[in-house]
Amino acid sequence: MQTGKLRHRIRIEQNTTSQDPQTGAMIDGWAEFATVWAEIVPASGREFIAASASQSAVSGRIKIRKLDGINASMRAVNVRTGAVYNIEAVLPDPVSGEHWMTLPFSTGVNDG
Repeated sequence: MQTGKLRHRIRIEQNTTSQDPQTGAMIDGWAEFATVWAEIVPASGREFIAASASQSAVSGRIKIRKLDGINASMRAVNVRTGAVYNIEAVLPDPVSGEHWMTLPFSTGVNDG
């Protein structure tokens, strides 16, 4: 992967649960896991049609340098725009598995 393509700054977040100190209620939220440079690639019309045929909500992919600990329960947030990307899978580099990873994502369904 060419480094110049990593032009989007994203924040990888993981779901957390904390307790409200005043009411004792459990509160769901998101905590930062990492902030990295990424390439955000929206799906083309052809990819979107193919994804719909397989009952998938994937609407694009994010490519980042390999980072251990990321899983499909996390989300990515574009630091500049605030756009939320629900991570659907974590795919390793198909050549070596050690240099970069692809994160297929869906958007618009919920806030992650």
